[in-house]
Amino acid sequence: MYDQFDVTLEDVDLLGEVELTTNLIIAASESEEHLSAAEIDAVLGVEPVQDDPDT
Repeated sequence: MYDQFDVTLEDVDLLGEVELTTNLIIAASESEEHLSAAEIDAVLGVEPVQDDPDT
């Protein structure tokens, strides 16, 4: 029997965002202090921006 509400959807971008958000929630809940920008970058896998000495 066909069920119009049985729809399989997968949004790769959304799943990635949910994973990043989940990782931030877990890191924040395990920390006694607010996360620093560097800690957030580490959780998200972002490389820190380095100042260009020529600018």
